[in-house]
Amino acid sequence: MTLFEKIIAREIPAQIIYEDEWACAFHDISPQAPIHVLIVPKKAIPRVGEAVAEDQSQLGALLLTAGKVASQLGVNERSTGFRLVINNGVNAGETVPHLHVHLLAGRSLDWPPG
Repeated sequence: MTLFEKIIAREIPAQIIYEDEWACAFHDISPQAPIHVLIVPKKAIPRVGEAVAEDQSQLGALLLTAGKVASQLGVNERSTGFRLVINNGVNAGETVPHLHVHLLAGRSLDWPPG
């Protein structure tokens, strides 16, 4: 089981702020912004580059969940805003082989990132 599967199964504690049949969202333990939430699909897909056609519904649900979580956190407005990040591979910063979306907000986020 991945670290995220253990969090979803409540084997490892986390500050879970949203959950439905598709995904689980919780605060990152090493935040890179005042608001830094991880949105994790319940189906363990190692990384977005390994998703297959059958994962289409899961991938769509992941983005819809990000919007719901952003609204819940009060950052889903043009004047505040948020950034979504998906890392794919070690050089991109992937540390857990379980697809997830980082939702970052609460400060000005420069462009280009990284």
